[in-house]
Amino acid sequence: MSPARFGTDGVRGVANEDLTPELALALGRAAARILSAPAFVVGRDTRRSGPLLQAAFSAGLAAEGADVVDLGVLPTPGVATVAARRGVPGAVISASHNPFGDNGIKLFSLSGTKLPTDVEAEIERELEGLLADAERPPRRPTGLGVGVITTDPQAPALYADHLTATIESRRLDGLRVVLDCGNGAACEIAPEVFTSLGAQVTVLHDRPDGANINDKCGSTDPSELAGVVVREQADLGLAFDGDADRVIAVDDHGNVVDGDVLLALFALDLAGRDRLRGNTVAVTVMTNLGFRLAMESRGIAVRETDVGDRHVLAALDADGLSLGGEQSGHIIFRALSTTGDGILTGIALADLTRRAGRSLVDLSAGLVERVPQRLVNVPIPQPERLADCAEVWEAVVKAEAELGHEGRVLLRPSGTEPIVRVMVEARLEAQADTVATQLAGVVEQALGPA
Repeated sequence: MSPARFGTDGVRGVANEDLTPELALALGRAAARILSAPAFVVGRDTRRSGPLLQAAFSAGLAAEGADVVDLGVLPTPGVATVAARRGVPGAVISASHNPFGDNGIKLFSLSGTKLPTDVEAEIERELEGLLADAERPPRRPTGLGVGVITTDPQAPALYADHLTATIESRRLDGLRVVLDCGNGAACEIAPEVFTSLGAQVTVLHDRPDGANINDKCGSTDPSELAGVVVREQADLGLAFDGDADRVIAVDDHGNVVDGDVLLALFALDLAGRDRLRGNTVAVTVMTNLGFRLAMESRGIAVRETDVGDRHVLAALDADGLSLGGEQSGHIIFRALSTTGDGILTGIALADLTRRAGRSLVDLSAGLVERVPQRLVNVPIPQPERLADCAEVWEAVVKAEAELGHEGRVLLRPSGTEPIVRVMVEARLEAQADTVATQLAGVVEQALGPA
């Protein structure tokens, strides 16, 4: 059995093939040994394999003497919130926006943040030893030393109270909102919270069956949401991914508003209220060039990080910043959360429109003049080989010379899937398409299966 490897968002793979219950159990044991905490909280999304892998992982924790609180189905940021409030590490069984057949395990520290990479490396090493020797010392506890697994029915309410408190006693009375829950972890709590704040809520895709999570719905496919927003004459649409740590919005004209535009809106709003610390926003290398230009024209600095909200959070904490995020809809309000939170972001957006007294289409019009961007995902069995492939990087140098100062190229291995992402921005859409297709071909030829 191959040991698990932590990517940008935990351990992921095909459930019961790559991420087996045996591996999940061993990972639970390794996490308990390295983190040395007396208790953990563990939640999951709505995937068919979730209860299986959660049971195995929790059994591994308990086998090492840690007590486990099963939070059931709860968004990833909800688990992080409960972990921070309880002062214990947390874990989420989820593969976020991936298809239902995949699953994953991501870990949080007792402060509700993702684990540092050096701690993840320690867990990986311990896991390798456990897989090599199932009885590796020290011996597992017995009797009263065995951990117990319990539930916490109050956890969803704790998270809901946290969400409603983020807009400082303001309300959303009369605002018409359509929520696409993606048949994922947001299904119960998102409608409940928006309704409690006074919004008039229409809900889509809130009937998970274990296999329909992210299936033609949610943040990866907001097309149906856009149509419903227009038909219902709603003020706003919000589409969450499977574990609700990201959101994509739809304005009242049915236009999709992605993370770049959302982040620009929030940056300007916070700056206008003297709440944008350092007058700087943190973004990843995938953020569109148009966002950078929009911030520059308004006197707001941009701090760039690697892809992944863990890197955004690290930059926020290192520089004392208050806002950061990704094009995919991961937005972190550091004063309010320890990780990306789709529901919190949706509430913040609704609150922003109410305070501004303007529609989302009006607020976002012309804010970010997007530079044409083309993203191609190239399936590669071992994407980490990209770093040492001279043939690919020679092609990149030529492409960058062709694009000049009006474009850019970014190639990177995915941290969650066996693919290489090829991103090209150019002054003209046709040029971005052509260069991205050419580079994807080079990557496939140089790194694809023999």
